[in-house]
Amino acid sequence: MLLSNEPSPNNIHQLSVNETATNQPTTYQATKPSTPAILATNLCKSVGDTDNKINILSQLQLQVALGESVAIVGSSGSGKSTLLGLLAGLDQPTSGSVTVKGAAFSDLDEDARAAIRGKHMGFVFQSFQLLPTMTALENVMLPMQLANQDNAKKVAIATLEKVGLGARLTHYPKQLSGGEQQRVAIARAFASQPAILFADEPTGNLDLATGERIIELLFDLNQAAGTTLILVTHDMKLAKRCQRSLTLNNGRLSESL
Repeated sequence: MLLSNEPSPNNIHQLSVNETATNQPTTYQATKPSTPAILATNLCKSVGDTDNKINILSQLQLQVALGESVAIVGSSGSGKSTLLGLLAGLDQPTSGSVTVKGAAFSDLDEDARAAIRGKHMGFVFQSFQLLPTMTALENVMLPMQLANQDNAKKVAIATLEKVGLGARLTHYPKQLSGGEQQRVAIARAFASQPAILFADEPTGNLDLATGERIIELLFDLNQAAGTTLILVTHDMKLAKRCQRSLTLNNGRLSESL
């Protein structure tokens, strides 16, 4: 998908031409483009009152295809985490719209947005966000249980085994290293097989060797499940692994060089 400063009209169709060997009239068949995983149009986010307004995002445009991997990079304070929160419906824009698999978040209340997040999205946070009173297994099971998903325990065990933590099922977060905690967080995000995975600085709190293992794990699971992957990162090595790398600067996105 191309990124531009102007939104692509949803009603533009591609035309395919069918001609026979004889001099029959040329016919055109309209093919509607597939629905993108994420579509942000004229997205603006401001904070403060009229006299002290700060524009974080300004007329931002973004389209991410199903199954695509996209990295968002930029300096500290550029609004990367703010953008991720808006794309996930965790926050509301000042103006503009975010559409997730055809559903416009701006038209939905918080309960409806939460339902979409539960059905289609997974999250990997820089601070892991594991519940300290739950074991690794219980942390991974929890989102599936909240969604009334069948076989939550079986799926959670299998996913933890995929990330190399089959022997750590009953360990609590405080009993795990930083890299192990992040692997639990990744297992939790992928266990429900989300269509879209958001990751906010997934290697930010890890040493180099552990971070590289986490990167490999993210992309292995991403490719196996065909998940749309949207990353916020300072790690250029991680950004280059994505199909596209976008830079957030002055409230807008541009293709990274």
